[in-house]
Amino acid sequence: MTIKLVYEQNGKNSRLAILENDVLREIEFYNQNFAHEGNIYLAKILKKIELANGKYGYFLDIGDSRDAFINAEEYDLEDLDASEGQSVVVQVCQEKRAEKGARLTRALQFVGENLVYCPYRMDVDVSAKINDKNRADSLVSLVEENMTGQEGWIIRTSAAEASEKEIIDEMKTLRANFDEVLKKTKKIKSPALLKERNNCLDEAFLRNRKYLQKIILNNHNVEEIYKNKVEVEYCVDPFKKYGIDEELNNALQKEVRLKSGGRVTIEETRACVAIDVDSGEDNGKGSLGRLNIEAAFEIARQIRLRNLSGKIIIDFAGASEYKYLKNAIEVLEQELRKDYIKSTIYGLSRGGNVEINRVRRRPTLRNILTEECPTCQGTGSVEK
Repeated sequence: MTIKLVYEQNGKNSRLAILENDVLREIEFYNQNFAHEGNIYLAKILKKIELANGKYGYFLDIGDSRDAFINAEEYDLEDLDASEGQSVVVQVCQEKRAEKGARLTRALQFVGENLVYCPYRMDVDVSAKINDKNRADSLVSLVEENMTGQEGWIIRTSAAEASEKEIIDEMKTLRANFDEVLKKTKKIKSPALLKERNNCLDEAFLRNRKYLQKIILNNHNVEEIYKNKVEVEYCVDPFKKYGIDEELNNALQKEVRLKSGGRVTIEETRACVAIDVDSGEDNGKGSLGRLNIEAAFEIARQIRLRNLSGKIIIDFAGASEYKYLKNAIEVLEQELRKDYIKSTIYGLSRGGNVEINRVRRRPTLRNILTEECPTCQGTGSVEK
């Protein structure tokens, strides 16, 4: 597998495309003024609200265009008990979408190249993708030996190839980042940004470094940063050169044509994402099993490309019994394991549909690039 990163920066706006074996797999948009996932804020409490089952939460002002939300109850943290006007340090865990503001957490995480520092946890987790158990155990021991008091750590997959010195130095750096955030809270008034997440190119570089072949970009300053780390190609209009703008337009369409003549239809609703597979023009060219396998590869690609999240319901073509859909489900599992955002495949429902839940962290491609039609209000139909 080879990875190419195509990066385009214009002022405060950036676009990043990830090509896997020259096929577009992911796209990300970044704006320095946006409340991105991972940003840390000193937020101001605006209002306490009652939720179901006697629970409650808060609306907060983080300086964004829409009020953010936080649950009062969070795992491993004492319940938040605050009053209007009080300030609290929070991190964005879900970016705002068309109809909802950002979702926040007090369980801060500081992401490094090999580690994630969790100052309010008390345990050490290690990536399940580190297949060498002895190496995983030695990394856990190394981190535990260098912990200072109450703190938590997540050991990332890349740590398997890091030296002891790199691990220890990174622990010190991430702790220092947390200390810097705490110092800032004493100097500024809420709402205010305390720490901005890494640029999308930086994150993608770290995440794909093992298979990274080249970075194509249009900014000479960024070129200087990466030219000694990986092959870099300068291009005035990289998205146009690599056909990504055309791919983006295709990714906003409901229907995706398969090479066999079959088709996949994708409907994004407020409750879930509904995906339908049918044979289309694929008449007599092969079995439905082959068609569903082809569709499974494309569905996994579209989930990542469009950043579909939450509940995803798939109605494959033909019979809805597991023995006929087993191979297609296995392809989905195999392909979604390549995705850095976690998905859970629940198998077949009683109604014969494949159900997936993908963690919601950022808006979908459609949320970013389009807005609801004021005439039809999103139905796609207008009055006669």
